[in-house]
Amino acid sequence: MYERSRAEMVEKYVIEQGVEDPRIIKAMLKIPRHEFVDQALAHQAYKGKSLPIAGGQTISHPTTVAWMTDLLELGGEERILEIGTGSGYQAAVLAEIGVKVFSIERLPELARRTQTLLERLGYYSVGIKIGDGTVGWNAHAPYDRIIVTAASPGVPENLFNQLKESGRMIIPVGEKSQQKLLIITKENNQVHILGDYNRSFVPLIGKEGWTL
Repeated sequence: MYERSRAEMVEKYVIEQGVEDPRIIKAMLKIPRHEFVDQALAHQAYKGKSLPIAGGQTISHPTTVAWMTDLLELGGEERILEIGTGSGYQAAVLAEIGVKVFSIERLPELARRTQTLLERLGYYSVGIKIGDGTVGWNAHAPYDRIIVTAASPGVPENLFNQLKESGRMIIPVGEKSQQKLLIITKENNQVHILGDYNRSFVPLIGKEGWTL
């Protein structure tokens, strides 16, 4: 039913925006994005926009999902820590590429609903934990990559400590109203910023993030 809309979304908001990785393109052509939003918004799922989901959160713009995935520079066998599970769409894209995803969501109802959806769609390589994303998930550390889908006032020390040496982290950092999406690598246990891009995300709530 949605195949044509999904193909148009990928062409306009992924390929035409400069994302060339065939694995990302293939994943986003396959994943039913309409399943990750409320039924009333399903007809808008393949438009070029972010959409509201439960708990005052959003499903990111398709270009943002594709772009952040591309910036991770995945080989296909990495262990990824995702901060901010949300709808689960970003985790599904990562899982399609073949990586193992450990995702943290602070809202229990959203986490449970998303875990159920991902399992129904066959994404068993995604594990979800309910908790403070800024603390990370030390039990499975260190991680090859960390992707943070909400904006932090700084780089949380806990997350940086759980990143492997030579690992890569993608994180929006700045004020609540405007941030820069940073590409960070860990070299000799030091932060190295490879690039930054102006973007706007929902705030990261937690001990090393923003307070409610």
